[in-house]
Amino acid sequence: MSVNSYLSNRASSAVLSEDERKSINTSTTTLGTRLDSWFKVDGDKLQSHFRFGSQTRGTILPRRDDQHSDVDYMVVFEKGGRKPQSYLDRLKKFVEGKYSTSEVYQSSPTIVLELNHIKFELVPALQYYGSTYNIPKGPNDWQTTSPNDFNATLEEKNKNNQYMIKPTVRLAKIWNAANGYVFNSYLFEKWICERSYWLANNQRDYLFTVFDNLQPTDAAAWRNEKITRAKKLVADIRENEKEGYPNLAEADVACCRFIGHEVKLIPPLFQSHWG
Repeated sequence: MSVNSYLSNRASSAVLSEDERKSINTSTTTLGTRLDSWFKVDGDKLQSHFRFGSQTRGTILPRRDDQHSDVDYMVVFEKGGRKPQSYLDRLKKFVEGKYSTSEVYQSSPTIVLELNHIKFELVPALQYYGSTYNIPKGPNDWQTTSPNDFNATLEEKNKNNQYMIKPTVRLAKIWNAANGYVFNSYLFEKWICERSYWLANNQRDYLFTVFDNLQPTDAAAWRNEKITRAKKLVADIRENEKEGYPNLAEADVACCRFIGHEVKLIPPLFQSHWG
């Protein structure tokens, strides 16, 4: 198996299974029904609520690849005039009332609902104009966002790049999660989408282009170390390929390590340290 084949297979496996999709859809439908039944008093109703983020873009990772994988869910209140914390408090009260046995907490600017199979991040919002909304920027201030505008941008980029961008995003996000979240997941996706891939021909080329463009310039030393290490691994793989050792190159990408009594193939690019 070549490096490219390995990465292609890994990207293909980093998608939600049919059972996971069905489970998330069922939970989302239940969440919507409970929101409508809870916020039904005049002056406290909802204008709308909907999914956004990586799950709607097809770049969400299964929880086996990212333990913090979540579904972003926007809850648009009908009546404005209050500060963000007021809406966050109302959402928290709703979740505690309807999901009493689940873990619930605020992670500004969201209310997090942890279910067994998925995590929801509920974002309170007020409609600003068209598809633009105000969402919390801390407890006292608002900021504007167009939550699903990036979806069309990613789709177009993916289409114009041999449909390689989405699988590349998933592979890069696996590395990001395995290395302690070097980058904010959403901003990382946008950054990847903005790169040029005009010399890339396959999955290997696309992923390596991402790491070629990363620069260890962050103020946090640990982030720089993760980036530097990833770039060195890519350089080593290329050198092994150049010297005519494809099997050695593959070994650099997919090495074995022992976890308890189980052996798993975990590429060093996608793990925080050697096993």
